[in-house]
Amino acid sequence: MRAYIPGYDLRVPGSLRETLGLLAGEPGIWQPFAGGTDLMVLLEAGKLSHKRFLSLSRLADLRGIAVTSDSVILGALTTYTEIQRSSVLQSEFPLLCAAARETGGIATQNRGTLGGNIVNASPAADSPPALLVYDAEIELISVRGTHWLPYHGFHTGYKKMQLAPDELLRAIRLPRRAKPWRQYYRKVGTRKAQAISKVCFAGAHKWKPARFATFALQSQHCAHRAAHCENGRCVAGRAARAWDNCESQRNSCPRNFSN
Repeated sequence: MRAYIPGYDLRVPGSLRETLGLLAGEPGIWQPFAGGTDLMVLLEAGKLSHKRFLSLSRLADLRGIAVTSDSVILGALTTYTEIQRSSVLQSEFPLLCAAARETGGIATQNRGTLGGNIVNASPAADSPPALLVYDAEIELISVRGTHWLPYHGFHTGYKKMQLAPDELLRAIRLPRRAKPWRQYYRKVGTRKAQAISKVCFAGAHKWKPARFATFALQSQHCAHRAAHCENGRCVAGRAARAWDNCESQRNSCPRNFSN
């Protein structure tokens, strides 16, 4: 059964200030959306329960990729296509570019946004593994002000996150690291391309002379939210617990993480 379009209310604010004012005036009533790629699927299926939406498409404050000496800051409305076209991201953050390439088809990559992928809070999303490995931070904004917080811990459960009803995700910050890091990303789905992930894996490690220095691992879809491990000592225990939740999908879960 398809949705009844006249039953929905859509506004397209022309500024960030107007958007934040609407969210603050009626917290929880207006639901912001970016590219709308997941929203349109629910609408077509008649399963879109929320009725009042704010399109963020006109908010220039949420666009652009800024590069500084110590970080790269992506506006929440940065699309997967824009991520893939950034030479800095290709060079220093290839895991995020790989996730962008794995997200849907060309049309989805042209409209889908990194901020929307984060706030949609799906455990089957493709970008969270890379964001966790890169120690990403996110900026939240409201009429009360702005603040940054680590992306790790932002998701607290299935479709749950540390985002107040009057807040908006404004930007994502990736700290730049000294080279070299060896990095690896893999997505497992029912098909080679254009498939929802069953498992996503992203890892990065750096070697120092005669000893193992740093390792970060993240797996998802085996639990309600992404799991993040750092330093060799804790990887095995947390990774094992994640894989133990994969019993129903054991044939699809790769056990060899070597490149």
